This record gives sequence, structure tokens and C-alpha cells, in this order.
Amino acid sequence: MNPTIPFSCGVRLLSLNSSRAVDPEKGKRVSGSSFRGRGWSDHMASLPSPYVPLSPDPGERPLIHEAQFPWVPIQIVTHASQLPAEFLEPCAERPLVIGFDCEGVDLCRNGTLCIMQLAFPDAIYLVDAIEGGKMLIQACKPALESSHVTKVIHDCKRDSEALYFQFGIKLNNVVDTQIAYALIEEQEGRKRLPDDYISFVGLLADPRYCGVPYLEKEEVRFLLRQDPNFWTYRPLSEQMVRAAADDVRFLPYIYNRMMGKLNQQSLWYLAVRGALYCRCFCITNNDFSDWPPLPTIPDDLLVDGSAPEEEILSVLDVPPGKMGRVIGKRGASILSIKESCDAEILMGGDKGPPDKVFIIGPVKQVRKAEAMLRGRMLDMY
Repeated sequence: MNPTIPFSCGVRLLSLNSSRAVDPEKGKRVSGSSFRGRGWSDHMASLPSPYVPLSPDPGERPLIHEAQFPWVPIQIVTHASQLPAEFLEPCAERPLVIGFDCEGVDLCRNGTLCIMQLAFPDAIYLVDAIEGGKMLIQACKPALESSHVTKVIHDCKRDSEALYFQFGIKLNNVVDTQIAYALIEEQEGRKRLPDDYISFVGLLADPRYCGVPYLEKEEVRFLLRQDPNFWTYRPLSEQMVRAAADDVRFLPYIYNRMMGKLNQQSLWYLAVRGALYCRCFCITNNDFSDWPPLPTIPDDLLVDGSAPEEEILSVLDVPPGKMGRVIGKRGASILSIKESCDAEILMGGDKGPPDKVFIIGPVKQVRKAEAMLRGRMLDMY
């Protein structure tokens, strides 16, 4: 029987002894009463909301005092019956907004997805792909592909790639907080430098959105460097449970803060870029024909001839031996192209694909980036 583990909503600042996290025989579980069998809506109604305190001043640093707020149950899921029916059977009459993340070993098309985290208003579910297997993840497919379930995630690209190639799941209807952060910065007149992406730790620490330090994240990263198989060990240690939960527990709260800042045009950019980021590393030979259609430009933006330009994803093949020319000495060539184009230019890196460049942005800027990249590949360049 998998326990429901209660943890309070604040990120813990005191970490456990790290040796306990990597030794499955020393994993510690905190017992607690399970609400399994109760309806999700009924249980949600019995708990105060929101489960993370709102700051009275958008510029004020929210203070998370664990003793003042209800404990958030964390359910380790090994069978689909432990998940809320509203999630397993999504519908337009019951739209959901959930925090979402995945953990694994070298998470990408060739890695291993170990845990999928789902943060609901009243509970966090750790969907155990190691114990529950492919059948459990497949049970989540309707929700992960549904337009009625909004998945709030920070940097969706590799999670989407793992779900697609390992389970045939096309992640859909995401709100990527990394994209949302950049759009808000742009709205407020701050231009982002190339490759200057907000980290999840940085987002949590920003008082405009959460203002919570996440000191244990670096410890988990250290453990992952020491032992890349960290997320495969069972039973899950208390530190593993807490780290997995802390990666999603604040996402619905951050989502609400961000939605209040984004204007109509930025909301469309957020939707279409999220869809393109989900496709980014999921390249196959069918040109994404089996994926859901991209969000269309809303009618209220089609006024006075000032509608935003269509955004696309272009995948550029790099001939063998030419990637060095594209990147340049110490990255100088690719940085120069990024600085010249208002488009996102991404490469697979160590996780691959190693022979492709991915470009996301307005059509004209994408075409400009393509031309510059092809120029870098020419022998005479």
C-alpha cells in the first residue's frame, strides 16, 4: 500500500543527510491518513484555498510559515485508481490547472522517465513510472494531451520529448513559466539577452511570483552528479519525495501571479510558444502532422492591421562536420546569430539530436536565422 505523505506547503530549508537519499534501504516515509476513495472535489472543498499564501503586495516578498498553513498530502501513485477521476477523464465541464514536472535519468528520448509530478490544489501526486510501469503513464495520456487540463511547467522541452518517444504522449496545453517570465519582462520593457533563461530556482526566489528560497535544489543536483540513477531507487526516500514535490507545489500559485500580468497578445504568444516548445525535440518524419493544431490568433488581436506575426518551429539539418562552424570558437558564431535575430535558436547538445538546430519565432526572424546558419555551414564562409 502506498502511503499518503503529509508535507507542509513551504519549501524546507533544512535538508536531510544526503546519504539517505541515494540508499533505497534507508528511505524514510512519513505515515499519514489517506484520502483515497474520497472524491477529489469533495476533498478539495474541505481544505483552505489557496494552499500557498497570497502576498498582499505584488512587490512584497511572500513569507511562508509552515505552522500557519495546512499540510499538503503527497500521494505516491503506482496504480491509476489512486489518481483523481477528474484528471483521468478530462472534460470541458471540469477544466483543471495543475503543476507538472518529470524526473528521470538523462531525461530525453533515450533516457528513463522515473517520476511524473502532478500538483493539484489539495494534494501532490508522484506518479511512479518505475513501480507503475508503462500502463500507469498511459492512463495519464488523455489528461496530458487534453486541452481541458492546463499543465503548468517550467521548461517543457525535455519532459515533452521523453513523454513522446518513451510513451507516445503528445504533451498539449502547457503554460511554460520560463516562457511566461520572458514575455512579462518584455512587456515591462526589459529585453532578455540570448540564452538568458530564468531558472526554476530563480523564478521561485523572485518576490513578484513566489519569493521562496529553494536551497535544497542544489543539494539534489549534487547528488545527481554523484549518482545519475538517483531517481531510480525505491522506496523513495523522504528527500526524494520532498524534492519531487517541491518542483511542482508552487507552480499553480506562480501561474495565477503570471496570468494577472500578461496582456492578451502575450497570452497568445504564451500558448503558441508553449505548443512549439513541446514539439521542439520531438522531431520525426511526419512534420508533426499527428500533433494538435497550433493556437490561432484571437479575433480581438486581428485589428487595425497590427496582428502579431505567425510563429513557427523550423528544424535545420546540419551536415556532418559542420556543427563546429555553426557554433564557432567558444560559441561566438551562434551567439552572433542569436543576437541578430528575434528568434529562439536551440541545439540538442549532449542529449541530442546532435545534427539539428531548432528555431522558434516569427516567420521572418526564423527565415533570417536559417539563412545566417546556412551561411555558417558553407566551406568558403
